Amino acid sequence: MAVGGDQPIIIKRVKKVTGGGHHGGAWKVAYADFVTAMMAFFLLMWLINTTSPEQKRGIADYFAPASVSETTSGAGGILSGTALGKDGSKSSGSSDVIEELAPSSRTPNNGDSKDAGKAASAQDAANAAKAKTEEAAFQSAAQSLRQALQEMPELAELSKNIIIDETPEGLRIQLVDQEGRSMFNEGQVQPNDRAKLLLRAVSKVINQLPNRISIYGHTSASAGGAKPEGDWSLSAGRADASRKVIQSVGVDADRVYQVSGKAASEPLYPDDPTLPGNRRIAIVLLREAPVLPPHPGL
Repeated sequence: MAVGGDQPIIIKRVKKVTGGGHHGGAWKVAYADFVTAMMAFFLLMWLINTTSPEQKRGIADYFAPASVSETTSGAGGILSGTALGKDGSKSSGSSDVIEELAPSSRTPNNGDSKDAGKAASAQDAANAAKAKTEEAAFQSAAQSLRQALQEMPELAELSKNIIIDETPEGLRIQLVDQEGRSMFNEGQVQPNDRAKLLLRAVSKVINQLPNRISIYGHTSASAGGAKPEGDWSLSAGRADASRKVIQSVGVDADRVYQVSGKAASEPLYPDDPTLPGNRRIAIVLLREAPVLPPHPGL
């Protein structure tokens, strides 16, 4: 209470709060972790887009557990094989696997193992480099053909008759019939003018690569799904006639590996084997098989 009219004395107590404002600096650490994770994610996506299918398969095989290996001998990898021992190159199979699991059954030679490992690593690297070079060459050839179809007026309207894709066999270039635009007259073996024009354009792409080629002829099924007997000789004749056209414009005859007729046995559109698109000529630039190291004693 005030005494004698004096003003009352008021005491204020201020409670100080220690610590940084805005919840301290913990948010900066969380934000830095988020940015780091995003950088790692985009780096992973970039690596996935720049690696070839063979490299991805090799990485998957590397991280696959050994217990799920489909092979019973060798490394179980892409170029797996039975390890060669001193008992001769013909010894393979389960007996060798049992010996590998029991080290006491024989004395290993560290020098030979190291040399064999180096040779296998060098061979794997050579095969991977060759596959990568071949893949780049296939992509370049496909791009060249697509560009030629766009730049040449006489080929631009026929671009829908060309299908380019890659298969385990190699780079496949297909000349496909379209409704009202066939490559061969009905029942005829010789290609018509538009087919010859496309075959000449394909030949320029073939000459860019040294790979061997296979040529397949295909026909479509008749109404009701019937497969006429004469389609075998007709498809084979069309494949051989196509071979003659591409050889006439400079493709070396030694590069032709196979010419065969498939009739209607492998339709492009299995849901409807009677479609005109099933009638086609397929020219495949073959992948070159990797050269395996020779086995001593064979």
